[in-house]
Amino acid sequence: MSRAEISIEGHRYPIQNIFCIGRNYAKHIAELNNATPTEPLVFLKPTSALAVEGDSIALPAFSEAIHYEAELVIYIKEDAKNLSEASALSVIGAYGVGLDLTARDLQDQIKERGEPWTKCKGFPGAAIVSPFIAAEKIKDPTDITFTFQQNGELKQNGHSKMMIYPIAEIIAYLSTVYGLSKGDIIYTGTPEGVGKLAPGDQLTLTLEDQITAQFEIMKAK
Repeated sequence: MSRAEISIEGHRYPIQNIFCIGRNYAKHIAELNNATPTEPLVFLKPTSALAVEGDSIALPAFSEAIHYEAELVIYIKEDAKNLSEASALSVIGAYGVGLDLTARDLQDQIKERGEPWTKCKGFPGAAIVSPFIAAEKIKDPTDITFTFQQNGELKQNGHSKMMIYPIAEIIAYLSTVYGLSKGDIIYTGTPEGVGKLAPGDQLTLTLEDQITAQFEIMKAK
């Protein structure tokens, strides 16, 4: 599969932009001692950061602290601008679960200097994502659970009810400020429990009882 494609119900679809929402769970904000945003905190990843099941995922040499951040991921099925929150959910084509990988040591330095986050968020493999399921398989977008396990140990247990900015508000905001395109995917933020990855780690992501996806971090050569 191309690095710029995802799988929805077994079919391939190209992606466009990768939007990410930061600081969207209160306990995660607290564990990193960050300030709570007054509007959705948005950053982008390049499509070259995408990694799907079966891809080789290596940690970058420029960081000693690559952290996982498990997140609910949304696929946008049509172009959209200036959506209301009431209509925002209508443009969701599919749901998946992913990991926003972050070079935490580098990010801490960058934040102190007030510089962009791209290097610590946009390296190859920094946007891991499962296969997607069709949107209609999720009965209530405000009530979605997802998990992340590292080497068989539960590390993160997320729930969309705990989001500071719910899914509809995120989509409405992005459609108004940036405009959304068919094929965009949105990482919606991570709950508490983030931590460090190591070569050889076995990673498992779940979305309710609908998705289980497996990934492996390559061992250092």
